[in-house]
Amino acid sequence: MKAAVKSYEKKANAGKEPRLTEKTVSLIVPVYNEIDWIEQVIDNLDRVELPDGVSKEVILVDDGSTDGTKEYLEKLDKKGFRVSLMEENSGKGAAIRRGLSTATGDLVMVQDADMEYDTKDIPKVLGPLLSGEADVVYGSRFKGRCENMAFANRLANKILTLAANVLFFSLITDEATAYKAFKGDLIRSIKLKAKRFEFCPEITAKVLKRGIRIHEVPINYRARSTSEGKKIRWTDGFEAIWTLLKYRFTD
Repeated sequence: MKAAVKSYEKKANAGKEPRLTEKTVSLIVPVYNEIDWIEQVIDNLDRVELPDGVSKEVILVDDGSTDGTKEYLEKLDKKGFRVSLMEENSGKGAAIRRGLSTATGDLVMVQDADMEYDTKDIPKVLGPLLSGEADVVYGSRFKGRCENMAFANRLANKILTLAANVLFFSLITDEATAYKAFKGDLIRSIKLKAKRFEFCPEITAKVLKRGIRIHEVPINYRARSTSEGKKIRWTDGFEAIWTLLKYRFTD
């Protein structure tokens, strides 16, 4: 009987090319008071074209918005998109951790809920992961086109990147980029504690501390102003420096 089954399978597969293993990318989008941008971001993410055999799930995590974003997301009904609502504002890091708790993707990438980053760069960021060239990929604004970044923010970014390179013996160019992508099993194996913007230095420190190389690709970036809804401040850089130092010497 077993021989007959094997013979049948052999005939059934005759002349067929082997099927490629399909992969899923989880795009986690932390959202807080982005009513002016959220619809455009969702439309852009919906139009992102990934290679054959790669599908995407978009996880929108509302972090206690009070400007109508929450209500907009509650009504969202779009294939491939899931919404998670947090009762109160807890911070970007907390929202990302919420998204990770439900992400099912073989790969995981973070996408901000604004238009500073060009969603057309998503396939480029995911490329080295899909090819097996890397386990972690950062989209570097300073290797690509970086527009409208305030001097104080640019300086803070440079200092943060220098601190990460010195503390962890690395050679990255953009520690604080929001475009970070990971193999799913890897990021799920890292115990994250971040609540706010310290997510970036925490994940950078913990990846580098494991001896994992961060692969960078150039991306396009156009900074928005405070009046346009930008929330991070150059002063958040102090907390980021402390986070890098803390995780250099602790777990």
